[in-house]
Amino acid sequence: MAQANSKQQSRGGIQLPPGLTDEDLLDLYGTMVLSRAIDERVWMLNRQGKAALVASAQGHEAAQLGTLWALRKHAPEFFCFAYYRDLALWVGQGLSARDVLLGYTAKEGEPISGARQFPMHGAAMRLKVMNLSNVVAAHVTHAVGWALASKLRNQVNVAACFFGDGAASQGEVHESMNFAAVQRLPVVFFVENNRYAISLPIRKQMAIERVAQRAQAYGMPGVTVDGTDVLAVYGAAAEAVQRAVKGGGPSLVEFDVERYLPHTSDDDDSRYRDRAEVEAGRLRDPLKRLQEWLSRSGVLTDEHDAALRRQAKREVDEATEYAEAAPYPDAGDLLEHVHAPR
Repeated sequence: MAQANSKQQSRGGIQLPPGLTDEDLLDLYGTMVLSRAIDERVWMLNRQGKAALVASAQGHEAAQLGTLWALRKHAPEFFCFAYYRDLALWVGQGLSARDVLLGYTAKEGEPISGARQFPMHGAAMRLKVMNLSNVVAAHVTHAVGWALASKLRNQVNVAACFFGDGAASQGEVHESMNFAAVQRLPVVFFVENNRYAISLPIRKQMAIERVAQRAQAYGMPGVTVDGTDVLAVYGAAAEAVQRAVKGGGPSLVEFDVERYLPHTSDDDDSRYRDRAEVEAGRLRDPLKRLQEWLSRSGVLTDEHDAALRRQAKREVDEATEYAEAAPYPDAGDLLEHVHAPR
């Protein structure tokens, strides 16, 4: 594999980070293609009145998947605490197109909340992903609690906590980071910074340029990387994960990403964003950037790329048909998992 990486460097001009192979990147790219296809479909369903609320992950995929691959490569065990824009993370961990579509259409069989929560909210222990609440930043304390429990049990289990720049202004985040640093807990804070907390630009949220600058005050490493470059993401995430595994405590990794669509399908971002800004951001599309780099490097052929996209479309089409035909949950089990039986 070292020889393969050497050849890749001569083809693409970039050396792969240690532990990452061409096969990993092809797998990651296929996952990104599928996630984007699902994302586009649920947005379309919302416009058709079939999905009530959608928070798009378009522009965030490399940050989520590059981190996920770093966790797989460098953490003996890990658990992810996601937020509402982490579709690619869920898909990367095995949530199928059918599962996602059942969630967005609130249909029977949705696996992480029984279609009782907002889309992409719930828990899937088998997938090592949890997002129990749509209260902004509430899951950050959950992640730190998981990391504390792991340390008390002498387990090497990294808690990966994902949130946006808006959540970084919440009190739970400050308290969680301080506690995690004092206790040297195996948690990594991953900030997906798209520069907007709904409609509020980051310059009106904080007086510093980067969220990662706060890390020094807590006594942990902090770094900002291009969140649309999957290799940069992987490298930064891998370093932070290895630090946690070795008992070095938490880290703060900030990903500079783009948000191509409104905050949610209920938002009108034309009221506060210039279209030129959005179009400029699309030049950093993580899917396009990875596709072009893999093609230049000779890792991805046009035929393989076309096959991956056809497969993704087929999966999404079949999932859409299944979800639209599925029934809504029976109201008779509304209180299941909420109140203990008497």
